[in-house]
Amino acid sequence: MSPTLHKARLLWDFLSQGRANTACDLLVVCGSYDLRVCDYACELLERGIGKRLLFTGHSGHWTKHLWTEPEAELFARRAREHGVPDKLICMEPRARSFAENIAFSRALFPQLRRAVFITKPNSIRRVALTLPLRWPELEGYVDAPHFSFPEEVSNLIGVLGLIDEMVGDLDRIMRYPALGFQIPCAIPAPVMDAWKFLLAQGFDRHLVSISSGQGHAPT
Repeated sequence: MSPTLHKARLLWDFLSQGRANTACDLLVVCGSYDLRVCDYACELLERGIGKRLLFTGHSGHWTKHLWTEPEAELFARRAREHGVPDKLICMEPRARSFAENIAFSRALFPQLRRAVFITKPNSIRRVALTLPLRWPELEGYVDAPHFSFPEEVSNLIGVLGLIDEMVGDLDRIMRYPALGFQIPCAIPAPVMDAWKFLLAQGFDRHLVSISSGQGHAPT
């Protein structure tokens, strides 16, 4: 494994920690470029982990260039292809960040007490850090499909695109607590060193960019 992939693997392992699920009333599926997230949510539904699916998402850093319809609609169609009936599908097609995925889901299901959020593996930690601020009364869990880095990276963005994304993910974990978007998180020294190495290699296209006066976290 090359030094770049080795450093990226450290980020992948750190960002993917914390996966868990439990029996709940609702599986909240965060939209993205990776339809395998939807496939996994359908598996959990079939296993009885959740009773309904809520697909949330409009577009993000990648999908605004990939598709013309909201992520939620694409994921819902994929679920129907898996045989999930319409009565078990809900959609929230406006969210453009994890903060909005959570906040808009909360607005739709204000009485919900337990839910499992389904996302990409490298987004597990970010969703978990956002939940306590955006839905503090919820008993929330975060899960993701199981696939490996770099062998099973989505072809839509490729390994180099994912490294860019993960460098941006860690940037957000460092910067968002001060902005009120996530709770703080300690970053191990080897992970921080890997982040600095990758940044020096030019993986900087997904770093935080926050306009003055903006009231929500960018994707």
